[in-house]
Amino acid sequence: MSKFVFVTGGVLSSLGKGSFAASLAKLLKEGGVKVSVMKIDPYLNCDAGTLNPFEHGEVFVTRDGFECDLDVGNYERFLNEFAVHEQNLMMGSVYKAVIDKERRGDYLGKTIQLIPHATNEVKARIRSCAKVTGADVLIVEIGGTVGDLESEVVLEAARQMNFEEPPEAVTFVHLALVPTITTGEAKTKPMQHSVKALLARGITPNFLVARADSMLTNPVKEKIALFCNVREENVFTSPTLDSVYELPLTLEKQGVAQRICERMHVKFEDGKLDEWKKLVGRLKELREKGPTVKIGVVGKYATGAKDAYMSVFESLLHAGVHNDVHVDASLIDSEALEKGKANLSEFQGILVPGGFGGRGVEGKIAAVKFARENGVPYLGICYGLQLAVIESGRNLLGFKDANTTENEPDTKHPVIDILPEQKTVTEKGGTMRLGAKQVLVLKGTKAFELYKSEKITKRFRHRYEINPEFVKQFEEAGWVFSGKDPEREIMKIGELKDHPFFMGTQAHPEFDSRLEEPEPLYYGFVKAAKGRAE
Repeated sequence: MSKFVFVTGGVLSSLGKGSFAASLAKLLKEGGVKVSVMKIDPYLNCDAGTLNPFEHGEVFVTRDGFECDLDVGNYERFLNEFAVHEQNLMMGSVYKAVIDKERRGDYLGKTIQLIPHATNEVKARIRSCAKVTGADVLIVEIGGTVGDLESEVVLEAARQMNFEEPPEAVTFVHLALVPTITTGEAKTKPMQHSVKALLARGITPNFLVARADSMLTNPVKEKIALFCNVREENVFTSPTLDSVYELPLTLEKQGVAQRICERMHVKFEDGKLDEWKKLVGRLKELREKGPTVKIGVVGKYATGAKDAYMSVFESLLHAGVHNDVHVDASLIDSEALEKGKANLSEFQGILVPGGFGGRGVEGKIAAVKFARENGVPYLGICYGLQLAVIESGRNLLGFKDANTTENEPDTKHPVIDILPEQKTVTEKGGTMRLGAKQVLVLKGTKAFELYKSEKITKRFRHRYEINPEFVKQFEEAGWVFSGKDPEREIMKIGELKDHPFFMGTQAHPEFDSRLEEPEPLYYGFVKAAKGRAE
C-alpha cells in the first residue's frame, strides 16, 4: 500500500514548497524508494491552461497533454521522469466532478456537501495518483497557505486520510517562514502561528521546515520544537541558496529523508548523489569564474517575471553546464524593444519563447530581425518560430503585411494560420493541440545533427501553425523545414541556411531538459552562442 507525505505551507505563498517536495523526492528516489509527487492547487480553475503566466508562472505541459502548474516541471527535472496528468489537481475539476455526478443522479438523492462529497473526490484523486504512478511514497504538495479559505477542503481531506490509512502511513511536513530581522535575530513567531492554524484544522505536523535566509542555530530549533510540539531532531531548514539544485544536498546533510522514512517504516538506503554533486559543483564554479555567455530572452511579460518562462531559463542553465559556460540569461521586455528602450547588442544569443496575442509582438519581430541580419544565434520556441517566419515573410519575401491570423485576421499574407481542427473550437480550456507528438527529422540538417535521430517526440501547445500554402516560398528564400509531422503538413522545426544558428520549433523542448542531460536544441543554441562569445 502507498504511503503519503503531505507538504503544507504557512505565513506566505511562494516559499518553496515545490522545490522542497521535488528535493525530498530526489533523496527518496536515490535512497531506493519508489516515489512520486503530486501538486494540489486550490483554485477554481480546472487546469493551468487559462491562468496568467505573469501571476502564476509558466504553464507546464505533461506528455499526456495536461496543462499544469510549473511545480510539475520541477518534479520532472529533479526526478528525471515524465509526469502524468494525475500529478496535478486543481480544485475546479473536483467541484465540477461532484456537480456532474449530482446532475447524473449518482448520489441517489442525497444532499451534496463539501464534506464528504468534495473531500471524498479529493481523496480518490490522491489515491488514484499513487496507483497510476506506482508510488510506494506519494508526496502531496498542497498549494497556497494554511488559513486560505479556498484550501480548507484540501486540508480536511488530508486530515481524514490520516485516520483512514494505517498508522504512520501519513506524514505531515509543514514549511513556514522564519524571517531574520535587522538585528540579525531569527524570529520564530510566524512559524508558531502557522502551526497553530494547522492544529486548528485537526492536523498535527510531524516535521517542520523553516524557510530562512541561513541555517537555523540549535537554540532557534529548540524554541521552535518547544512551542510547536515537534521534536527538535524533526526541525529542519530550507535556506536561501544560489541554486535550487543545491537543496537536495542541503537536505541530505540534515538527514530529512532518513527521518521521514524512519517514521513511516519505509526502507531507505543512503543514496548516491555523486553525479548530482558534481554537476551542482560545476554550476557553482562556472557562475563564480566563468566563462560567461549572455542570452537575451525576449518576452511580453515585464522584467522580473522569470517564472513565466521557468523551463526556458532552466534549460539554458542545463545547456550552459554541459557547454562549460555560465549562461547569464536576461529577460527583455518586448514592449521596451518596440519603443526603442532596450538594446540587444550585448547578447551572444537571442531567444523568443512561446506566447499568445499581439502585445509586444513587433518588439519580438525586431529581435528576430536583429539576430538574422547580424548573425546572432537565434532560437524561437513555438510563437518564436511563428514570428521568425513572419519576419522572413516581410523582409525576405517582401510580404509587408505578413502576419498571423491570430493578430490580423484579414491579412493578405497569412503566413501563420489557425490549425484546421481549431476553427470550430469555442472553449479555451484544454482545447489546444497538446502533449507529446512525433516529429520526423530531416537528415543533413542542424536539427538532425543535434538530435541524431530521424524520429523524436516533443511536447506541443499551440492553435496556430506555419501556413502550408507558403512553405515552398519560404524554402526558396532559404528556410529548411527540418522537422515535420509524420501524418500532416505541419512544420515543427525550421532553420535558416547560411546563418551560424537560426532555428525555431513549434514544440516546447524545454520541458524535456534535465540538469543531467540538456535538451539538444538548447544545447546547440548555447554552443553557438559560446562560439560567438569566443
